[in-house]
Amino acid sequence: MIFEKAPAKINLTLDVLHKRDDGYHEVEMIMTTIDLFDRLSFEKLDNDQIQIDSENRFVPDNEQNLAYQAADIFKQQFSIKQGVRIEIDKQIPVAAGLAGGSSDAAATIRGLNRLFETHLSNQDMEQLAERIGSDVPFCVQGGTQLARGRGEVLKPVTPLPPCYVVIAKPTDGVSTKEIYKRVNLNEMTHPDTSAMIHALEDQDFGRVCAELNNVLEPITVEMHSTIAQIKERMLKAGAPGVLMSGSGPTVYALVQQEAKADRIYNSLKGFCHDVYTVHALR
Repeated sequence: MIFEKAPAKINLTLDVLHKRDDGYHEVEMIMTTIDLFDRLSFEKLDNDQIQIDSENRFVPDNEQNLAYQAADIFKQQFSIKQGVRIEIDKQIPVAAGLAGGSSDAAATIRGLNRLFETHLSNQDMEQLAERIGSDVPFCVQGGTQLARGRGEVLKPVTPLPPCYVVIAKPTDGVSTKEIYKRVNLNEMTHPDTSAMIHALEDQDFGRVCAELNNVLEPITVEMHSTIAQIKERMLKAGAPGVLMSGSGPTVYALVQQEAKADRIYNSLKGFCHDVYTVHALR
């Protein structure tokens, strides 16, 4: 049996540049992984089936599951006739803007690469990941990366300075497709991506917090006012940097002092069901 961790990600920046000819949006974003993990295990089956097992009732056990899709693509790519059982211990909230499903898919590619001894490089795995979803190539290696294109053109950048990440997910469900439908490129305050990269290079925590920007946040806030309420609570509790991740609805705060992280966590614990204090992975 093979085991893999699938870490969540947050967006430090998220910019939408234009609509592409293929119908997708051209994006430019800086993402970083955090130590909130799903845990996956993989074992071979005698029959030619993909079996998904999870105790979380929100995790589909069919082709709607990105880990299932990853296993299906992997098996087809290498003409593998053996089946595989994938058990997912789900810790990352579902439909949260934290790339939980994408990270599970990436972990599946890594896990099956080991299970079936296909000896793929990271670049090979990222190319397979492109066929599943926009965040999956990033999740193959994780870390802190600048992503362009649909999210598949990747370049490592300097990680966050050491800090706590306080995460709060409201119960609201958010449709990424619906959010992108409402994108109006003329009404956006775009991030200064290069300024964020320089702040990371200098390990200047204050500048990192000042450069946090997600162009999708105002769109999602307009549809889900709870996000604005979470941001307000975090800022009142002393968070120097607060942002919504991805298309939402999860909001996170960056903070360097443990006492302040505890204060922010406690200010949200009764307000949101899913609240976590974690670290950025370096």
